[in-house]
Amino acid sequence: MFMKTLSERIKEIKQLIENSEYIIIGAGAGLSTAAGLTYSGERFEKYFSEYKKKYNMTDMYTGGFYPFETLEEKWGYWAKQIYVNENMVNGLPLYEKIYELVKDKEYFVITTNVDDQFVKSGFPSNKVYATQGSYKYLQCSKACHDKLYDNTEMVEQMVESTDEELKIPTELVPYCPVCGEPLETNLRVDNYFVEDEHWHLQNRAYQEFINNAKDSRTLLLEFGIGYNTPAIIRFPFESFTYKLPKWNLVRFNKDYLEVAVSIHNTYRLVPPEKLADYDLPNDFLNRYIPVGADVEEVIDELLK
Repeated sequence: MFMKTLSERIKEIKQLIENSEYIIIGAGAGLSTAAGLTYSGERFEKYFSEYKKKYNMTDMYTGGFYPFETLEEKWGYWAKQIYVNENMVNGLPLYEKIYELVKDKEYFVITTNVDDQFVKSGFPSNKVYATQGSYKYLQCSKACHDKLYDNTEMVEQMVESTDEELKIPTELVPYCPVCGEPLETNLRVDNYFVEDEHWHLQNRAYQEFINNAKDSRTLLLEFGIGYNTPAIIRFPFESFTYKLPKWNLVRFNKDYLEVAVSIHNTYRLVPPEKLADYDLPNDFLNRYIPVGADVEEVIDELLK
C-alpha cells in the first residue's frame, strides 16, 4: 500500500472521487498556507514591517496574542490583520480547484480556518461548517448575546484611520450595543466564543451529512491539519475510517502523515510506512492514502 508511487496514489484517489457517493472535506491552516495565505515570511514583512519594528512581532499569528496596552493599539493591529487576510483576498486558485474537483458530487466541508476561502471560492455557505469562526464578524467579548456583526466597513475605516503610532481613533473602537463591553473578532480563543444561529445550523447539517453517509461509499479528503486542534477533524476522520469499512481517508499533509493507533489503551502516532506492523481494523491500511507531495500539483493532476 505505502510503497505505491505518487502517480499510482493519484490514480486511486481519482477513482475514489468518481466512485464515492459522499465526499467530506476537512481543512486546516496548512491548506491556506499552501494556497498562499501565509502568516509569516515575505507576506508578513510586506504588510507588517512597522509592527515588527515597534512590537518585535515575527508573524501574524503570534501577533494576535500581543498584550496591547490600549484598545486603540489593539484594533490598529487587528484591523490590518483582518483587512489583509479577509477584505483584500478573493477566492484563491487552490480552493477554486478543490471546488472544481467536488462540485458535482454530494459533499460537505468542515474547516478550522477563519478566512472564508471556501465560500469565496464557490462553495455554498450551507455546505461549509467553519467551526472556529470568521475574520469577517465581530461579537461581544463577554458573549452577552449571540448576534454577530459584519465588520467589513468598520475594518476598512480603521485601516484608513490608523495613525503613525499604529493606533485607531478612539471613536472607532467597537463596543457591544447590548452590554457596552468591547467587541472582539469572532474567533474561538476562549470560552466566550459566540456560536450563532448559523454556526448551530451548520453543525447540525454536518452531523446529518455524516449520518446519511455512514453506510455508503464515502471519501474523506483532509487538507493541512496538524496538531493544533486535532480533535475537531483529524482524529475524528481517522476514527470514522477505522469504524466504517466503506469509508476511505486521503490525507494531504507535508509534515504530519502519521496515524493515531490504539495500543494497550493508549495511542501512538505511527508513520505510514510502519502501519503494516499493526493489526488495524476493517482493512484500514488499504483505505488510507497519505499524500505528502505539493497539494496543488496533485489537485491539478486529479483535474486532468
